[in-house]
Amino acid sequence: MTICALATAPGGAIGIIRISGSRTFEILSRVFRGSGDVQTFSANTIHYGHIVSGAEIIDEVMVSIFKAPHSYTGEDSAEISCHGSRYILNKVIALLIANGCRQAGPGEFTQRAFLNGKMDLSQAEAVADLIASSNKATHQIAMSQLRGHFSSELSRLREQLLKLTSLLELELDFSDHEDLEFADRGELLEIANKINNRITTLAQSFETGQALKNGIPVAIVGRTNVGKSTLLNKLLRDDRAIVSSVHGTTRDTIEDTIDLNGITFRFIDTAGIRQTTDEVEQIGIERTYAAIEKARIALWIIDAEPTTEDIQEMLERCKDKSLIIIRNKIDIISASETSSISDSRLKDIPIIGISAKQGTNIDKLEQAIFESANIPELSEQDIIVSSARQYQSLVSAHENLSRVLSGLESGLSGDLVSEDLRLVLDDLANITGQGRILTNEVLGNIFTHFCVGK
Repeated sequence: MTICALATAPGGAIGIIRISGSRTFEILSRVFRGSGDVQTFSANTIHYGHIVSGAEIIDEVMVSIFKAPHSYTGEDSAEISCHGSRYILNKVIALLIANGCRQAGPGEFTQRAFLNGKMDLSQAEAVADLIASSNKATHQIAMSQLRGHFSSELSRLREQLLKLTSLLELELDFSDHEDLEFADRGELLEIANKINNRITTLAQSFETGQALKNGIPVAIVGRTNVGKSTLLNKLLRDDRAIVSSVHGTTRDTIEDTIDLNGITFRFIDTAGIRQTTDEVEQIGIERTYAAIEKARIALWIIDAEPTTEDIQEMLERCKDKSLIIIRNKIDIISASETSSISDSRLKDIPIIGISAKQGTNIDKLEQAIFESANIPELSEQDIIVSSARQYQSLVSAHENLSRVLSGLESGLSGDLVSEDLRLVLDDLANITGQGRILTNEVLGNIFTHFCVGK
């Protein structure tokens, strides 16, 4: 079936409508009038003309021609560049449908590209990530995967696993020769360990991938009226949160994002921590604790020497977080009060003196936040897993490979070890979709998250 869809956001100066399928040029020839017959146009050419309905001229357009298999989908395809009027775009799409096209579903163009062998499943998912990329880091991750770096890495791992499997199964073919061994168990164990370490590293990158994709969560915490909301507004360069001298103004979490050095950080302003009998404020404080739990970085704002109890609570709640202590209001307190805290438990935690109101040292704070994220410098060559589906397959591969290692160490029969190796191969194949028969349900779960027209 030949499909069509709008590939650009409506309302701009130009709108692009994509068509793909075996009847692309036949259908286009019915609605396009230019300097020749569409069905005789050469591949990779652009033609000026008009989209018409009978005697009515709908728009003045440019039509781009792509012929199978050298197109995005691997099928005969075309793109109509119209003016961006919603009326015009809807009229052209309706005309194409009336002449035999079907409205494309979400991600259907990319799904066809996958089914026609133009890209594997991990590259197809990277298309959606590239469209959704909002900063330099997420763009680099998506470009790396789209260019096949992850696929190439998985291909190398699968080749090594296939070698292990073939050696073990070759032994099974000659099992009646007890003194014949094609595979040295020590060498197999060493290779399997290296593969497992690489799979583990890829799986561990998922945490970083998710943080970069969704924004690294940073909780702004502290007692009431220490300047949390003022700091949030200063970081965002916007009056996002209400600032008041009244204690307990913030009763719920407020979130927004900024980019620091190409990385998105998601700041969460929280309710001030204090003893209270106010039921609503108490709910807000519980949400503060939940925000700390989910955060990767905690900014603890103080405007005076913290109590022993405050220190103990923050250290316990932030024991697995990057913690930065912020001495606020340096515009009204002495410099000596901002440089250190007497409690020795805080000696290794960075302390930054700022004035959230005046904006003093905000640049130093932003640099400290960026460094606390511990994000490695990324290039398009780096492989960072950001898909939950891919992560689950890597985890399963690690579990199955762990059984392989255990079997090799304990001298388990080669046929049983080989069976676990095949499970690992299946897990890695699930990521790319190559060599696998994927159900419509699986493909639907992947491609329905795409935008229409891609």
